[in-house]
Amino acid sequence: MSKRNKKGRDIDGVFVLDKSSGTSSNSALQQVKRLFGANKAGHTGSLDPLASGLLPICLGQSTKVAQFLLDDDKRYFVRGKLGEVSDTGDSDGKISQYGSTSGIDETTIKDSLKKFVGVISQVPPMFSALKKNGTPLYKLARKGIEVERNPREVKIYEIQFISLEANILTLEVSCSKGTYIRTLIEDIGKDLNCGAHVIELRRIGFAHLNIDQSKSFDEINKMSSGELEKLLIGPDEMLPNLKSVYLDYDQSVDVKFGRKIKCDEFNTPQKVKLYDSNRKFIGIGECNHLSEVLPKRLFI
Repeated sequence: MSKRNKKGRDIDGVFVLDKSSGTSSNSALQQVKRLFGANKAGHTGSLDPLASGLLPICLGQSTKVAQFLLDDDKRYFVRGKLGEVSDTGDSDGKISQYGSTSGIDETTIKDSLKKFVGVISQVPPMFSALKKNGTPLYKLARKGIEVERNPREVKIYEIQFISLEANILTLEVSCSKGTYIRTLIEDIGKDLNCGAHVIELRRIGFAHLNIDQSKSFDEINKMSSGELEKLLIGPDEMLPNLKSVYLDYDQSVDVKFGRKIKCDEFNTPQKVKLYDSNRKFIGIGECNHLSEVLPKRLFI
């Protein structure tokens, strides 16, 4: 086998994986990368090993848009067990009894949920990928070390009550980036004075994507390379909220050399999608108040 084949092939696009529970995001990434034979791959923000669901994986040059996808909103299906807490916030941790669930019903829960809609403050969990002096918090937590974490604001757009059966609370949550669903369930449990932890978590929405647009690794494992490539989404399709700028030939040349161009169409700071004179997507630019577009991430 040649060195080039060992490295992988040049293939660009975004594959929307339905990650299985029990698999780390990095392991899922490597599986998809190998299956597509891609020379480069990256995901758009990890999911906990316990969590399943939407994990967009960028291949080749499409990894250049990954950082712009991290700010997108998410939607989750979550089941939490009331009356018990976990040192990790989910069923992977050490479980202990906390408080009585007597008297907690649908009405009580819906009243509690109202307190968590809107802009709320969360303290990130110790079992998270956030870093303290370069070390991920979860590595410290595994050693029994707890450090102070500053609370941060997130936004919960909607919490839909689905059911309450045998102390299992089922919800659907729409939220902003950076929201920890484990922390949300824990905080709801605290508000109910009974404690709670996550027993199932599934990401069912990511930006404009829905879970039915994804494929599991088992579904794609037996596909041909041609079938796999048909599943890829163009990187520009992953940025539906950015406006498009179509360049003429001279502007295309300038942008490809990293030079800013004039664009009277925009005079407010914002990121835009850039297309060359052949209407081919070539990357992301940033407008300023002087009606100039500066190239930021180019696909060339």
